[in-house]
Amino acid sequence: MKKLVDKFGRQITYLRLAITDRCNLRCQYCMPAHGIDIVDRKDLLSYKEMYRITRVLSELGVNKVRLTGGEPFVRKDFINFLESLSFNDHLDQINITTNGALISKHISKLEELGINAVNLSLDTLNADKFKQITRRDIFDETMQTLDQLLASELTLKLNVVILPGVNTNEIGDFIALTKNKNIAVRFIEEMPFNGVGLRKTDEVWNLNRIFKEAEKYFTNIIPLDDKKSSTSKNFKIKGYRGTFGIIPAFTRTICGDCNRIRITSTGMFKNCLFDDGVFNIRDFIRNGASDDDLKELFIKTVQQKPINGFVAEANRKNKKVSESMSTIGG
Repeated sequence: MKKLVDKFGRQITYLRLAITDRCNLRCQYCMPAHGIDIVDRKDLLSYKEMYRITRVLSELGVNKVRLTGGEPFVRKDFINFLESLSFNDHLDQINITTNGALISKHISKLEELGINAVNLSLDTLNADKFKQITRRDIFDETMQTLDQLLASELTLKLNVVILPGVNTNEIGDFIALTKNKNIAVRFIEEMPFNGVGLRKTDEVWNLNRIFKEAEKYFTNIIPLDDKKSSTSKNFKIKGYRGTFGIIPAFTRTICGDCNRIRITSTGMFKNCLFDDGVFNIRDFIRNGASDDDLKELFIKTVQQKPINGFVAEANRKNKKVSESMSTIGG
């Protein structure tokens, strides 16, 4: 079986697939209060097209898929799509990233389908700040979802975007959650993909600064052995049940072992979060491409994967990095 291997010898085994560009929240670091210009529904990949793309990629060695948005549960019939994906024997993992607002009634179904993990985005443990960040008043519902996920059989990770001047004083509180809970808290460096550059700050909270903040609260931090291609540097507090990690999304110190590709909700293939797209698969499929055509194109395109995110950003046609993560696929 042919594999997806880039010119640096990295095998691509992980697809991040955006289900939709729509979201029910309006997080300040992602988009303006009025939202973004969402695309026409006919321009979104259909579920049939997404299934076909995933199947073809899985035949080339992709064995892990993360479904993102926007917010994936906003799109109608998402659960039915998950069910169809669950029949793909080439996939070892099907994971979901969600803001938690719409997932609660589906948790038992996710367990039934064998979904491996859920990444819940939660940037504060304070109700007022939650409303400030998301511009929505659903903190209580989100915390109830957190409790439900913790009680389920799903592996749970908590994604916390570090926002200077907003939630940096909660780093210790988030790590404290791991004392008795089987949860992985991951702090994420804020990135420039904010819709229209709404948030501006002179402070830089990178991996080193986040870790030093953690050391203010905990002296018994144990580094963990990270798996190859891990997106985070991981730690735990001695005696605690869960773990915490830091994702250097902007400083990009994790690029060397990258095994990931992205496909946006409109079918744009991205070798890297920081590139501006290589080609549009949607148009290629709708122009009559066969599965063999798709495989040949995927193999060829992965050869263009840059060594790291800095090279990808430098090669952008549009040098201004200002898309929304909702458009790219969070």
